[in-house]
Amino acid sequence: MNDIVVENLSFAYEGTDRLILDGISMHINEGDFVCLLGQSGCGKSTFLRLLAGLEHATSGSIKMDGEEIKGADLNRSVVFQDYGLFPWKTAGDNILLALRQRYPQRSKKELREVAIDMLQQVGLNADVYKKYPKELSGGMQQRCAIARSFSMDPPVLLMDEPFGALDAVTRARLQDMLLSLWNNESEKKTVFFVTHDVEEALLLASRIFVFGQSPSHIIFERTIDPADRSTRETLYKSTKVAELREALIANINQDVMSRMD
Repeated sequence: MNDIVVENLSFAYEGTDRLILDGISMHINEGDFVCLLGQSGCGKSTFLRLLAGLEHATSGSIKMDGEEIKGADLNRSVVFQDYGLFPWKTAGDNILLALRQRYPQRSKKELREVAIDMLQQVGLNADVYKKYPKELSGGMQQRCAIARSFSMDPPVLLMDEPFGALDAVTRARLQDMLLSLWNNESEKKTVFFVTHDVEEALLLASRIFVFGQSPSHIIFERTIDPADRSTRETLYKSTKVAELREALIANINQDVMSRMD
């Protein structure tokens, strides 16, 4: 089991006394799709970096399968908002770079087949393999970044506002693509998805955590019953989704107002 347990996690950058995160605790089950929701600057991305092992907690701990996370490893892959593709490498070579780390014993031919298959799974043509990032639209680059992460087959996928810079139509298509990939996995990946968009969280999440403003703590959380999960068709029709939307917005607004008083 790849459960992730966060216990009383606090974080401040080295050399400062100002806490960014203060007493974060959660128990995430393997296969959960977790949306981390909150205003810009509330520490969501910092929390993701701690999950990735790119930062270290000031106090408290994060454990995966009972082992404390002490650094980056191949069990957790990150998709960034700015795609994270090396501009001097083709889309295929960007994916191969990750695959060689994951599967050093496999031949280049095998890994190339994996990369092309994954590109096609995210809705791109095989010829994208030979194209450079500058030749691709933002949505295509983000599909390549997602293909790279899924091709490594990590049990945990960390996504930092990956669709925030995209137009509405491309964003909707990639949201649906991500859900399809996640749902079709024989063993669902655990996904942590940072967003400040309530509608995006309602559409994607099986669990939602709302972070308050810095020093951030969890001000609201909800586990969504599988039968009550929204689809694009029910997002604005379901009474239960409407109630959750109101609760999310109310908690975020209350937190904002409390800091203005």
